[in-house]
Amino acid sequence: MGTLYLVRHGQASFGADDYDVLSELGYRQSVRLGEYFKYKGLVFDAVFTGTLQRQINTLAGIREGMGEAMDAGLQAQARAGLNEYDSHAVIGAIHPHKLEKPTSPEMYRSHFRLLRDGLAQWMSGVVSPHGMPSYTEFVAGISAVLDDIKTNHTGNVLLVSSGGPISTAVGHVLGTSPEATIELNLRIRNSSVTEFAFTPKRHMLVTYNTLPHLDAPEHTSWITYS
Repeated sequence: MGTLYLVRHGQASFGADDYDVLSELGYRQSVRLGEYFKYKGLVFDAVFTGTLQRQINTLAGIREGMGEAMDAGLQAQARAGLNEYDSHAVIGAIHPHKLEKPTSPEMYRSHFRLLRDGLAQWMSGVVSPHGMPSYTEFVAGISAVLDDIKTNHTGNVLLVSSGGPISTAVGHVLGTSPEATIELNLRIRNSSVTEFAFTPKRHMLVTYNTLPHLDAPEHTSWITYS
């Protein structure tokens, strides 16, 4: 039996022109997670990531934190199926007018209400966000990586992705409803760890959305959601 560690990227740049950039805190979260993995004595036999910059840079931070504990020759397998959905396209599919950058709690709440509604309609096939795959294709991209891991790997496997793919993976394994998958997605925290135990036949959820590397009081302010 192996263990798959699914890590959400560190804090990105929500509200900025380019969200796909780790904030300074996001990189520190990633390094801290690598330090935790080193402390636990983890050795990874394989590493997967998406192709988005915030995912790649989160892996770089984990590598820095682990130092020599992670084999420098261990190359990440980049899979586009682990990339996040385009939240702007999802919202745009149900709200064609340009949104102002959120600058207040109410604007943030409005943003996520629209995102929740857009996700529900995309997942049910009601809307087709511009430039995005269907939800069925999105799930297929993630499940293909999970199938690869349980078929071709053993031991510890690290997967660095985003909230959408990770919550979808959990939903796929547990058979949750689309509504439950959306709620899992919108609660996931930056640099959080989700664990699957796996055999050649299946994946089994062990933990979801944990932050063991940020348990100390001095890291309370490091807990973020975007």
